[in-house]
Amino acid sequence: MIRLLGFLIALPLALHAAPAPPPAEAVAILYNSSAADSKALAEFYAKARGIPEDHLIGLPLPESEEISREDFKKQLLAPLVGEYERRNWWTRDRDPQGNVVPTRNDIRVLVTMRGVPSRIAPDPSLPIPKPDEKAYLETNQAAVDSELALLGVEGLPLKGGLNNPYFKADKSIAETGLPMTLVGRIDGPTKAICERMIRDAVETEKTGLWGMTVIDIAKKFPEAIQGDPALENIARKSRETGLPVMVDRFPETLPSHFPLKDTAVYFGWYDWHVSGPFLNPGFKFKKGAVAVHLHSFSAAQLRNPAQNWSAPLLAKGAAATLGNVYEPFLQMTHHFDIFHARLLAGYSLVEAAYMSVPVLSWQNVVLGDPLYRPFLHLDGGGEVAEEDRAYRAIRVASMRWKDQPRELDMKLREGADRLKSGAMMEAVGLLNAEQRSSAAAADFQKAKLYYTAKPDRLRMDLHIAAFDRAAGRNAAAAKILRGAGTLYLDIPEATAAAVWLNALEPPPTKPQQK
Repeated sequence: MIRLLGFLIALPLALHAAPAPPPAEAVAILYNSSAADSKALAEFYAKARGIPEDHLIGLPLPESEEISREDFKKQLLAPLVGEYERRNWWTRDRDPQGNVVPTRNDIRVLVTMRGVPSRIAPDPSLPIPKPDEKAYLETNQAAVDSELALLGVEGLPLKGGLNNPYFKADKSIAETGLPMTLVGRIDGPTKAICERMIRDAVETEKTGLWGMTVIDIAKKFPEAIQGDPALENIARKSRETGLPVMVDRFPETLPSHFPLKDTAVYFGWYDWHVSGPFLNPGFKFKKGAVAVHLHSFSAAQLRNPAQNWSAPLLAKGAAATLGNVYEPFLQMTHHFDIFHARLLAGYSLVEAAYMSVPVLSWQNVVLGDPLYRPFLHLDGGGEVAEEDRAYRAIRVASMRWKDQPRELDMKLREGADRLKSGAMMEAVGLLNAEQRSSAAAADFQKAKLYYTAKPDRLRMDLHIAAFDRAAGRNAAAAKILRGAGTLYLDIPEATAAAVWLNALEPPPTKPQQK
């Protein structure tokens, strides 16, 4: 069986060739010449991706995350347009509607570096929109990057968002010929984190991104297509692709300190500030992880690793995320399922991000190496890292026996038993739990035997408790949680068991003093 697993790991899968990323010569980098480290970071990225030195643009900009609309026009937009003209990077002409647009654009991706302001403040000279359901049609604040996506286009309205012609596309940006620029940002709490994001992206492309997909469906607005249905689509697509997935569907988000392991992909919603597993000081994402939490102000700031979501996720080791700098309104946020599907198809981070957002000149940002392609080696190629072997085997087995669920179940169990692999056995249990099979609890118990670390064993108990709770067996779930809370009292992850137990058995409230 060990030989069989080795064969499976090495077996190439028949897949369509991954789309080619934007070439290095089609990428320009914008940095703030007034901000410490911004140029050094730009040079670091250019070297990592082979981007020509003369494709770096330094502009003296405010050393703040927010810039006024007037300063954006005078200090950033106009000089940037001038640089494009001076370097002959485009040709512009009028379209049939009379707007000035690029008819030739040699630069398809613009990278904004840490130090370049990320958001444009509302223009105080314009009327403040009334607080009603149509307020988004009148607002004029925006993400700098989303505004720059229409670089070179003149004559467009300032208020509200504009339709994104690349939304739902399934072609590289070069193939479309659209008069737009894909703008990605390398930014975060510190310069060191930004450098790590770049290194992780480049290194992960050698092996591919392998690990657990974690989906946190909070059921806050279940009718919203960008919410629960999109997350369910991601879970389904992950299983179809042979990537193990853990889905939490309880009304609250995952509990504090939940003991995740090998988290390569994370999608969730809807807390204001970072919460759940990511509060654990010991938590770290898998190298190259893509992690996104939907919230209106997820990227309202990018410096504090304890506030909002984008900055904390990057600080916890994620290589890429999406966010919103101001209130985007749900229907104008990234469609996570499209983003995820395009990444799986092999598109670059920045292409997948713009394929999944319906508007431009709005509040949305993509953070991470724009050229990063995390799933280059779903065909089984690339360098094989020891820690990825179980996940590669799960993927190959899932594809080989995708139409034979019994055979797949048997092969994964055999592999887990032979290798004493907790990860493979946990994947079997999660699949059975999803199918509401009574075998799931026994699968998690066996996985618990194969895992040696206490947080992993605790997670198996939490899986069993979640399985019982989802089936309405609250008493059984509470019993497991009480036992786990006692058995693992010496590790911080025990907090997760206590949180879930309190949800099932709320402590009595103290009577109010009269």
